[in-house]
Amino acid sequence: MKIMFICTGNICRSAMAEYLARKLSRQYKDNGKFKFFSSGLYAQNGDIPTENAINTMKEYNIDISNHRATNILDSNIEDMDYIFCMTKSHKMQTINMFPNKKDNIYMLKEFAENKMEDISDPWGCNIEVYKNCASEIEKELRLMFKKIEDNK
Repeated sequence: MKIMFICTGNICRSAMAEYLARKLSRQYKDNGKFKFFSSGLYAQNGDIPTENAINTMKEYNIDISNHRATNILDSNIEDMDYIFCMTKSHKMQTINMFPNKKDNIYMLKEFAENKMEDISDPWGCNIEVYKNCASEIEKELRLMFKKIEDNK
């Protein structure tokens, strides 16, 4: 099962979601069933994660320092089973760009909790905002895994 996370620049939210999902998937004994990717609608290919994203992920014992941003147009989005966007705007833009994937595109909170709520962008904010964002993403990912397992 291939899952992609989408945000604006692929240097904060979607990158943290990708790496958190990889770590959490091990708790679900996925045996390699899940493959995770991320991209950004306006990402500059090759951009590095923000310092606060790197430092926030260190608290989860995750190293994202080697992550490099991928623009959605240069991604493998057509191969995805699930595409999780961080905001309603991201979802609408992604559907407009890839209408054939519309049935696979959700906001992360929409899929996990049936809530049409954004995950706020921590870019340019202090480390506490990043920590809160990562915690929110982790919560949604746990619910996402449960829902995927329940839908089998």
